[in-house]
Amino acid sequence: MALTRGNSTGDHMADIRRPLTLRDVSELSGVSEMTVSRVLRNRGDVSATTRERVLEAARSLGYVPNKIAGALASQRVNLVGVVIPSLSNMVFPEVLGAISDVLEDTGLQPVFGATGYAPDKEESVIYEMLSWRPSGIILAGLEHSDAARIMLSNAGVPVVEIMDVDGPVIDTAVGISHARAGRMMAEEILAAGYRRIGFLGSRMTNDHRARKRLDGFETALTEAGLSLADREFYDGGSALAKGREMTATMLARTPDLDFLYFANDMIGAGGLLYCIEQGIDIPGRLGLAGFNKLDLLDGLPMRLATMDSCRFEIGRQAAAIVAGKHPDGIIGGEIIALTPTLSRGDTIR
Repeated sequence: MALTRGNSTGDHMADIRRPLTLRDVSELSGVSEMTVSRVLRNRGDVSATTRERVLEAARSLGYVPNKIAGALASQRVNLVGVVIPSLSNMVFPEVLGAISDVLEDTGLQPVFGATGYAPDKEESVIYEMLSWRPSGIILAGLEHSDAARIMLSNAGVPVVEIMDVDGPVIDTAVGISHARAGRMMAEEILAAGYRRIGFLGSRMTNDHRARKRLDGFETALTEAGLSLADREFYDGGSALAKGREMTATMLARTPDLDFLYFANDMIGAGGLLYCIEQGIDIPGRLGLAGFNKLDLLDGLPMRLATMDSCRFEIGRQAAAIVAGKHPDGIIGGEIIALTPTLSRGDTIR
């Protein structure tokens, strides 16, 4: 597994910001620190106009109230906030496991929050976690609301964005290039002689990493003078049943396809089971590929072609950075891009 390192965007570490205080919100909103405190503690004895002025000032600064103020001399607790999109997606529990393993002997305790891929939910989870003044934040993805980005930029603790490196970084990122992963898969499929290719995945409104893989995949097709012959999208979580249903729909609609590229292994496994039941010649008549290299693939009648998302290594390196125990001495301000490996399995000729 190759690893590349580079500096994150911006002048991180050259401009270490002091922690924001009530005084900052007071000065920006033009009201006293006592009034700011009342508003942020949700006291009722403040006018609606003043309350909105204070809240808007706090939002624009990225200020988060300190729920442990006065309780600890360090004003930090031994918690590491970990923000992920989903606990039902098999990928993220494995990332959490890797983070927990690394933090086990450090005195730091991971605390998890799931966002359901919703930006507003992510914003509220980040707000609550930062209010307890954790020792670090690890969160999936690079796309966040403006308010979340400001809060994280002003958190004053290590912030490690994981799973992705294709985009602007707040502090440190550990992940893979999903655009590159999509391109790598397309090049493998084309080299095997497939030309009529369909894509099956989520609608990707907030699944930015799947969208980037598809973008990289389509870019490689375009360079080869081709385009996707069909595509099928779904809402909700990935599942075997969903993969079977989508595969049946696509093959009924476009029977001359010779390859199906699935956004993830779960729906890919469902598609593979459907094709086997239908007696379709795989990989001769039809090739298949997914993404993530989940362990469940080992129990299938055939091994689905897939790509390792490096999730264990990502979790380990992110936790090591937050704990100050990274073997390369990385403490922040860098992009660590891991290179995924492609497994051909039995479904690419």
